[in-house]
Amino acid sequence: MLTAYPSISANVARLAPGFRALSISISADPLVNASVGEEALRKACEYVLYGQPAWAEVHLDAWAKVFRAFGAKPKRTPCSAEALRKRVIRGGSMAALDPVVDLYNAVSLRYAVPVGGENLEAYCGSPQLIIADGSEPFDTLKDGQPYVENPEAGEVIWCDDTGVTCRRWNWRQGIRTRLSSSDKHMWFILESLPEMPLEALYEAGKMLTDGLEVMMPGLKSEVTLIETLQAN
Repeated sequence: MLTAYPSISANVARLAPGFRALSISISADPLVNASVGEEALRKACEYVLYGQPAWAEVHLDAWAKVFRAFGAKPKRTPCSAEALRKRVIRGGSMAALDPVVDLYNAVSLRYAVPVGGENLEAYCGSPQLIIADGSEPFDTLKDGQPYVENPEAGEVIWCDDTGVTCRRWNWRQGIRTRLSSSDKHMWFILESLPEMPLEALYEAGKMLTDGLEVMMPGLKSEVTLIETLQAN
């Protein structure tokens, strides 16, 4: 089984004391129940509109504070969980994209937690959460065409040995490692701050793995908790 072994730089750990995440590696089987993701997304959108966990606002506010700490403007480029929630509140729902993507977006909405999903086979080396020096390449699209840009110096990024896989911590994923339900080896990262109860983080991970198991019976999974120290 192909497994991700993510690392977090000491500089990032100091920026967000108490940051913790679930790293989930999946060896996927063929897609059998494609409707699972879309149904989960529909229910999660309803949940956002009619009720959220008591700690959700505080957790998203904490992410905004962390974004400001490394120079990002959370109103313009919010964390991924906040961006999804705003889309749902504005439009009342979200269109289905891909069964697996729909499922992890549903988890993000349901638990107010940033969730990333990546094609692990596209990685060169292990995922790394670091502070950028500004030279790292990030593959994206501009006017519908492939385009390479660079993060700002001091920006928190996920990367591998080739380049950036996600800018501004969890704001925007790159094209090279983009995930779809046809990929055989998947990696998910559910990222939380201390304002989110640890048991809720595990519940979010279970929602994801349970949904994937219904979607692709027979898959193999490996779940690891990554923690950094909290400030005294």
